[in-house]
This record gives sequence, C-alpha cells and structure tokens, in this order.
Amino acid sequence: MSTSDQPQSSCVTTETVPGFRIERTLGTVFGTSVRSRGDIGNWMGNLRANFGGSQSGYANLVSATRQEAIATMLQQADVIGANAVVGMRFDSGQFDSGKGQSMEQCVAYGTAVVLEPEH
Repeated sequence: MSTSDQPQSSCVTTETVPGFRIERTLGTVFGTSVRSRGDIGNWMGNLRANFGGSQSGYANLVSATRQEAIATMLQQADVIGANAVVGMRFDSGQFDSGKGQSMEQCVAYGTAVVLEPEH
C-alpha cells in the first residue's frame, strides 16, 4: 500500500474517544482478509508442532491477516466520509481449504463516525 493509499481514519475498540464527541454516525464498516501459508510454511509449522515451541510463522500470518482487515475497514470508512471507527472488533478463525492448506480469515468491523473535538 503506498502512502497515498493509507487510510485517513483511525480506530478504537471503545465506544467513545476522550476529548472528542461523535458529530455523526455513518454506519457499520468492515474489512475482510483471508490468507494462507505456502506448502513449505505449512510443512515447517507441522514439524514444529510435533516438537513443541513457538509457532512464529503462524503468529505472523494471524497478525498480517488482522492488519489487512483493519486497513480495508479503515479504507471503507474513508470512502463514506468518516474520520474514525469506534467499537472496532474482530471475528477470526481458520479453515482447511483442502489438501491440508490452512487458511486464516479475519473480519474487522466497527461503527464509522465523524469525531469533533469537545469545546
């Protein structure tokens, strides 16, 4: 994503932002991401699972999937004129797409709003 494609909105998990009031509520926005590891990454992950230890490859996959979902949600908020998303939440999980290919899916969602500083 280039700098010009960076979302202008910000998001919080709370329903309010200290020092700001909600001027307008624009509706629900969401971003979806589905990612997978390659065959070698899955093989290495399965090998590590047999011996225990950190699963950094899968942790990175989860993190990248969440970040992509947030970015997509914030871009949607920008399109409808919001400057923030409040009450942001995640819904995520894994599924097998076949032949042992693990897929990570994540939806980030919240309420797009226009915030104004309190006077």
